[in-house]
Amino acid sequence: MRGVLAAATAVALVPLVLILYFLIKKGLGSWSGNFFSTGGVKSAILGTLEMVGLATLISVPIGIGVALYLVEYGRESRFGSMVRYFVDVMTGVPSIVFGLFVYIALVLTNTGGSGFAGWKGSVALGLLMLPIVTRSAEVVLLLVPDSLREAALALGAPRWRVVARIVLPTALPGLVTGSLLAIARGAGETAPLLFTATLVNGTNLDLSQRTNSLPAQIFSDIGQAQDRLVGRAWGAALTLVLMILALTLIARLASRRSRLT
Repeated sequence: MRGVLAAATAVALVPLVLILYFLIKKGLGSWSGNFFSTGGVKSAILGTLEMVGLATLISVPIGIGVALYLVEYGRESRFGSMVRYFVDVMTGVPSIVFGLFVYIALVLTNTGGSGFAGWKGSVALGLLMLPIVTRSAEVVLLLVPDSLREAALALGAPRWRVVARIVLPTALPGLVTGSLLAIARGAGETAPLLFTATLVNGTNLDLSQRTNSLPAQIFSDIGQAQDRLVGRAWGAALTLVLMILALTLIARLASRRSRLT
């Protein structure tokens, strides 16, 4: 049985190894001196960082706040169970649905004074990241021993001070890990951005206008007839994978640090 499991694992790893091989082979060949500046994906990288950053400001505080309510105040309530159920449903919703929702609610109605805009892409990514942050934060907060809460309450500390001074600092490494994993998920999504932020040629730091991104740049370039643009798509794909890999490694290190402490 060990041999069968090892063989099945090796078979499952073959597609992953091939993807990484071709990605590195074609992606590194596209990198050059100006790839990250004038002739490459500078606008896409900056746009991705901007939109994901704003999406993080939207999803992380709300997600951790919802998780705090579910754990500290609504753990056994009917309303808490309903919120938990809808969070689970949102976790399984395809990313394109969030993009279509924002497209109908904000883009078609010209909310904010324009049609497509970078901040609308951030809203779509924030909705996508929200259930991930909430569920991961809830799991981490449940790991905080109840004895710590009970000891603080027995000393006369109000509930909000127990949450602020005891629960959150104890769960902080795990909360950071869950947030980074949600950021990595949001950074690699394409469909929500095609319906909200779309594409733009050139660097644009104004999120109230159309904003480029790495996933959208890859989607646009890979279907072009020019080999140069297809090569740029491979280079952008490698850049995006390395960015997500860096976030995942940071999350792993934070998770290991939380276990050690």
